[in-house]
Amino acid sequence: MTPLTRLILSAHCMNIADHIALVAVPIVAALAFDASPAVIGVLVACQSSAHLIGSLPFGLVVDQFQLRTSVIWSTLIATLGFGAAATALLSGSVAIFGLAIALAGLGNVLYGLSTLSIAPKVVAASELGTANARLSLPRSIASFLVPLSLGFLLAPDTAVLIFWAATICAVVAFTCLRGLPAISRPKAAKQSILARLASGGIFVIRHKLLLPISLCAVFWNLAFAILLVLMVPVVTQVYHADPVLFARAMAAFGLAAIAGTWVMGRISSRVAPNLILLFGPGSSVLASALLLFVPARHPETLLYAAFSLLGFGPSMWLVAQTTVRQLVTPEEMLGRVNSVIQTAIYGIRPLGALVAGLIATATTLETALWLVVGLFGLSFASALLSRLRTVKDYLALQSLPQM
Repeated sequence: MTPLTRLILSAHCMNIADHIALVAVPIVAALAFDASPAVIGVLVACQSSAHLIGSLPFGLVVDQFQLRTSVIWSTLIATLGFGAAATALLSGSVAIFGLAIALAGLGNVLYGLSTLSIAPKVVAASELGTANARLSLPRSIASFLVPLSLGFLLAPDTAVLIFWAATICAVVAFTCLRGLPAISRPKAAKQSILARLASGGIFVIRHKLLLPISLCAVFWNLAFAILLVLMVPVVTQVYHADPVLFARAMAAFGLAAIAGTWVMGRISSRVAPNLILLFGPGSSVLASALLLFVPARHPETLLYAAFSLLGFGPSMWLVAQTTVRQLVTPEEMLGRVNSVIQTAIYGIRPLGALVAGLIATATTLETALWLVVGLFGLSFASALLSRLRTVKDYLALQSLPQM
């Protein structure tokens, strides 16, 4: 079994486990603990805070230690977290459940950063785009299948089994990764912890490709976080439809993300990267604008089209920008650079949720939707007005001077 195959198999397992937590935590909190909205919010925050807490320190770990060791330890941390969550459900301890979910999330953060650094070491540069598409596909599949499955399976008496299933997934991922070979790379220069963290952030800010990628991602995620908060009120109050329509729209989003990632796996070596780097955020502007013209009473067709476009284009962009990041970043600091960008991306999501509530309360839902369109527009502008529009060949990026 090749190292890439081991990574892909482990990615399927880890993404299933991660999405089980993402979808099940708020539902299980209500079903198993009869939790109040405030407690549910705290538990969801425990799960989502892992990226904010873990990304920067784990970026240092990935750059400092053997990559095989860090990715294997990530699965063990996730296994311990999910197993503790299942045990907490049996004992009825909300506090232990929250801590366990946070621990499982930290395992997934370390796993993601580790695989981003491993991929360029186990495949040729000419095949990196296709490899990234194959590694991204498990995330897209899990985002569709896990919510769909839990909708049928999750109940008060099955909640514990769901988290034991997540534990088993993490164990299988560990088994897949044990066969990875040791991965050699240049040693990072000896610096203090703060200096090493700062060097990753400075590199991103000064780089003419990484900075626009970061801005594009930050504006996009801010817009998407606001949209997710707004959509149920928009569906019920503006479109006058059943709120379950939002769940179906998210299913369309997941299916389209699978399709976009699959397509990238087949065209990444034949299509100029700049086309994808512009199409992803550009298609999001069009998709969000469609939401302004969705007719009341019969919103299904345009709503599904909008969310499908939101899933398709950005999933292609994710693969393309990941490949660019891996090729332009010195391998000895790839972990830190990825952690800086991920911290910016995931840190903006809670802010987006707060902004959505404030804007929707202070103005109208239609005005809030215009804000979403504007933020997606800023995301597109970050790519269009930058060097990203000039990236016509992945391999040419290797010859660029470190900026």
